[in-house]
Amino acid sequence: MTNLQTEDFSKWYLQTIQQAELMSYSEVRGCIVFRPDGFELWERIQQEVNRYLQSEDIRNVYFPMLIPKSYFMKEAEHVEGFAPELPWVTEVGNEKLEEPYALRPTSETMIGQSFHEWIKSYRDLPYEINQWANVFRWEKKTLPFLRTSEFLWHEGHTAHANEADARKRTLHVLNFYVELLEKFLAIPVYVGKKTPSERFAGAVDTYSVEAMMQDGKAVQAGTSHYLGTKFAEAFDIRFLNQKNQHTLVHTTSWAVSTRLIGSLIMVHGDEQGLVLPPKIAPTQVILIPVGPYKKEPKILTKLNELKEQLKTVGIRVRLDDSDNTAGFKFNKWEQKGAVVQLELGPRDLVKNSITLKMRDLTEKETVSLEQLVPTIEKYMNDMQQRLLEKARQRATSNEYTNIQTLQELKDHIKNCRETKKTPGFVLIGWDGSTETEAIIKAETGFTTRIIPFQAPVEKEFDLVSGKPAKYTVWIARAY
Repeated sequence: MTNLQTEDFSKWYLQTIQQAELMSYSEVRGCIVFRPDGFELWERIQQEVNRYLQSEDIRNVYFPMLIPKSYFMKEAEHVEGFAPELPWVTEVGNEKLEEPYALRPTSETMIGQSFHEWIKSYRDLPYEINQWANVFRWEKKTLPFLRTSEFLWHEGHTAHANEADARKRTLHVLNFYVELLEKFLAIPVYVGKKTPSERFAGAVDTYSVEAMMQDGKAVQAGTSHYLGTKFAEAFDIRFLNQKNQHTLVHTTSWAVSTRLIGSLIMVHGDEQGLVLPPKIAPTQVILIPVGPYKKEPKILTKLNELKEQLKTVGIRVRLDDSDNTAGFKFNKWEQKGAVVQLELGPRDLVKNSITLKMRDLTEKETVSLEQLVPTIEKYMNDMQQRLLEKARQRATSNEYTNIQTLQELKDHIKNCRETKKTPGFVLIGWDGSTETEAIIKAETGFTTRIIPFQAPVEKEFDLVSGKPAKYTVWIARAY
């Protein structure tokens, strides 16, 4: 029997998100419609991010979607980096605008102008805000959730009196992203700094959390940028310090987006459909009546009682009392990633028990109704950790740290293709030159992902040139 997930991962992914009813395609090029389950996944990520923001006293704001062209022109590296992806509004009705407006690709320029107006004294610092917004980047090649022309994200922006404070915020956010992915989404990550060619346009340093999908490709799951004084210089963001001197602020920005939903699916899904960590799953428990339940009203009565009982303790629960067959329901909710499946029939009612199955396990078991709530709570905690460990073991098994030369990398890729294995993440030595990066990308399709904070081994020589390595770098093919 053919395993679509193994044979054609992209086709499996598209089939999975549609069968799970997470999204549908829009008539707008490269854009998608978020269906309720898909948007709820995003809402739960929002809740986690907002908890962090509130704990740090960072408040939410909202800026216009249209950004004047003149704002972009103030920071040359920034506009150059985004120019190929920018959609422009140039006229309204039959009237041409005096100045074109870009649809927001990110908000550093707009917020930079506001910081110029808002920040006057050292007493105003640090100034820290966050925006939940949609952004537009006219991608040539799109994939739902992972790379779309319009996507949703949060973007944090901060201004500080000095570099040390700004860098502290940059790395504090990065550490939060590690927790968000590993503890909430059960996705293990690789953490480090981007190379200059991969960093955010206009940043001094970009830090990233990278995740490995089941096909071995990387997803840049979250980024945090130290912007230095570049945007402060461009927008003249100065404050009067305690020595009565006007000084430039140091700024940061950071974001995660709806590509986390795509990562979630690609890391945990299986041949049957979605597998969702309990902490984020829209449906944690699905109640399904079985047997001739329509002839025995007590079954639905009991299921409704259980539904209310589970809701009372904060468990997200649904009851499927539709006219579909039990087999259809089992398949449907498996595809949708319901964490716990509970079946109640006439025999269960007599025994005061219920049949339970966890989404990521094959076996069913019988649980007494008196112990149902604590059992579900324990099993969901166990599953959350189980998914993280499974993903971590899979990632570790697809790390390659012993490849020393470009030819060895090519041989590795060829061997993986012939044996239908994933090339995964490869640890290499890098001499620090963009020429080396360009050669690797052109000849293998691999790009530099991060310079890890903690590499499993330190590389001595550059993969391409053989020169002494300045950095040890993870490379991979990426979405």
